[in-house]
Amino acid sequence: MTLAFHQVDAFSDQPFAGNPAMVYRLDHWLEDALMQRIAAEHNLAETAFVVREGAAWHIRWFTPSAEVPLCGHATLASAHVLFEIYGEPGERIDFTCRSGKLAVIREEGRLVLDFPVQAATPMDIPEGLENILGEKVLAVFDAPQLLVLLESEASVRACAPDLKALASRDWPNVIVTAAGSDFDFVSRNFAPAIGIDEDPVTGSAHCILIPYWAERLGKNVLQAYQGGARGGRLWCRLEGERVKIGGYATLVASGQLHIG
Repeated sequence: MTLAFHQVDAFSDQPFAGNPAMVYRLDHWLEDALMQRIAAEHNLAETAFVVREGAAWHIRWFTPSAEVPLCGHATLASAHVLFEIYGEPGERIDFTCRSGKLAVIREEGRLVLDFPVQAATPMDIPEGLENILGEKVLAVFDAPQLLVLLESEASVRACAPDLKALASRDWPNVIVTAAGSDFDFVSRNFAPAIGIDEDPVTGSAHCILIPYWAERLGKNVLQAYQGGARGGRLWCRLEGERVKIGGYATLVASGQLHIG
């Protein structure tokens, strides 16, 4: 069996920036264990698999070690592949997944994710978190990904967590964030518990970040940047119970996977 794959740098208009994702457009689903092995072979933060189901595309995402319920950058990458490689017509692609209905729309030269809002609830600062992150923590919020407010943009950029200690805690993803200087807010995302030391640009994290910063800053249109050594820019909007997360995507490689 031979399968075509396409590697895309999501949230970047140039190669070797943003967040890389591998995309497979399949005629039918493979066994779960095989998709997990393929993701482990590519060893990127996410490998996405899409299958046409009626008018929409069903999408699933795998890290090198686990399937995840929601991923933004690999959805953006998948839409780019469907539009640019496979000639999907129109300006909108609808997806279905474990987290519900998603969409990607072409808008002003960018691809825009249409994702659900995910609320963040204040909680006590977990014991030992500051030691793990190596930075002063101002506040922590419970959400599908743990949201941690740091003192400044400089603190976010300098954050160098103890990844082994972080992986031992019951937090699949930890987002650190602060107000920005050139952007409304900046963030980074660490997920060693699911095989990703740092995710350069995490679309799903902005389901949490956008409503948080929209309320804090009193504005629904925001500019954001995520990443450390490698990262990307995001154009963000809060629209009721949905968030719009825009960015560019760049194809960097295509090839074939051969399975005996």
